This record gives sequence, structure tokens and C-alpha cells, in this order.
Amino acid sequence: MGAVTDKITEEIDNLGVDEIAPGLAQVAVALAESIDEPGGPTGKANAARELRAVMNDLRKLAPVEVKGDAVDDIAEQRAKRRAAAREQAAGG
Repeated sequence: MGAVTDKITEEIDNLGVDEIAPGLAQVAVALAESIDEPGGPTGKANAARELRAVMNDLRKLAPVEVKGDAVDDIAEQRAKRRAAAREQAAGG
């Protein structure tokens, strides 16, 4: 695989959209492969434009990843302090 194909495949894996939209993911890989192949600049430019559009669609389909933010971290710390205080009050 070429550099573009490797990066596109990696991004598709990271997005987790291969099972959601396998056909669209395969189109993205095929377009990336056509960019990596030797050829004229016009064909590569067209493939790049289409690849950008397909990847934008795939990014929109990607499941939302829930990550903790500062508020979640504070709530977790508070819960730990409360549990420790309860344990101490219970004589543990």
C-alpha cells in the first residue's frame, strides 16, 4: 500500500465506520489507492477531491465517542471522596 492508502485505512479503522458503511469505506480506500498509483496530476486531483468528500461523509457517520471531560473528572473524584468518608464513618 502507498502512503495515502495507509493513512486512509488507519483513519477508517480509528473512526470505526467500516461496519457502518463498508461500501463507502471501500470507495475511500480505492480512491486512496488511485492517488498512490503512478499517473497524471489531473486524475490524482479528481481522486483527491472525491476522497475528501467520501471521508467527510464517513466522519459524519462515525459513532460519537464519549470521553470524560473536566466535569466528569471532578464528579469521579467527589464520588471517591464520599466513598472514603462513608467507609471512615462506618469504622472501616
